[in-house]
Amino acid sequence: VQLQASGGGLVQAGDSLRLSCAASGRAFSNYRVAWFRQAPGKEREFLAAHRGSTHYADSIKGRFTISRDNAQKTVYLQMNSLKPEDTAVYYCAASSTVIVSSIHRSEMYPYWGQGTLVTVSS
Repeated sequence: VQLQASGGGLVQAGDSLRLSCAASGRAFSNYRVAWFRQAPGKEREFLAAHRGSTHYADSIKGRFTISRDNAQKTVYLQMNSLKPEDTAVYYCAASSTVIVSSIHRSEMYPYWGQGTLVTVSS
């Protein structure tokens, strides 16, 4: 499966932004799709994952929402109440085998989008 992330940009603190992850390939519904982000000088951070059920990192729970449209082969990340510390490159990733207990581990995802930059100004 190939992934393409889009929707990043420059916003102000408190604004909202929706990221999209468009997939190509067969059997998209079989893949768990996750969003990660990586800020400068920091490790890649798990945010959310979706395959039927949804899972969130505590750091963004209540502000970010992951959703998917299997017919369109697209996964979304709705980000509300953005903060300057949300500034990062956001990546989507997919795996057909990752289990729930390992969804936060980036090495468990073999397929990655190219990343989209989100910059939140104060």
